[in-house]
Amino acid sequence: MLTIRHAETRGRTRIDWLDGRHSFSFGGYHDPEHTHFRALRVINDDRVAPGGGFPRHPHRDMEIITYILSGALEHKDSTGGGEVIRPGDIQHMSAGKGVYHSEFNHSKTEPVRLLQIWIMPTERGITPVYQQTHFPEASRAGVLRLVASPDGRDGSMPINADALMFAAVLGAGQGAAHEIAPGRGVWIQVATGGVSVNGQALTEGDGLAVEDEAAVRLTGAADRSEVLLFDLA
Repeated sequence: MLTIRHAETRGRTRIDWLDGRHSFSFGGYHDPEHTHFRALRVINDDRVAPGGGFPRHPHRDMEIITYILSGALEHKDSTGGGEVIRPGDIQHMSAGKGVYHSEFNHSKTEPVRLLQIWIMPTERGITPVYQQTHFPEASRAGVLRLVASPDGRDGSMPINADALMFAAVLGAGQGAAHEIAPGRGVWIQVATGGVSVNGQALTEGDGLAVEDEAAVRLTGAADRSEVLLFDLA
């Protein structure tokens, strides 16, 4: 079964420095029909104005992944982690028993666009962890590249969740397939461009919940489409 979450139906937060779209309930946006998908709790598509950002604030017991689409984001946290992340960089933080962090647009002149992803953890109360890995576009071109997993297989980032996260950059007509084990479900998020999934057309910002399917096949429908796929228990 394929269920589309159309981009224009997402929640929205709009203030002077932030234009954020929420696939699931977040902050002041609550939709009882869209609170999470399995362990996937948050996908926020955030555009942060030059010089703007999220001041220091706390998190706990959540796996937080930041995926940069354009621009640069400066991160600092109480684990000592602090980096500027750019397209191709993926940042992961296990909030565990508690962490403070801040995120600001690194540029005073250019906006930054990012996907902020929260996944519910397998184990609670762990020591917080920060990590960042660069996945060149060539490694994601035409394939679903595993970028996060519970065991860090195939050069992916190890995370404290029963979830696999893949990233792909597809050209027009270019395809990639993913088999789904029994009992698991998949969420596909189109970050840019457009794709067809098992014949179902999706455009930028659309999400797709996949249940009770043996496999999905993604086919690019634009010159360049950037897509994330989450395989969840």
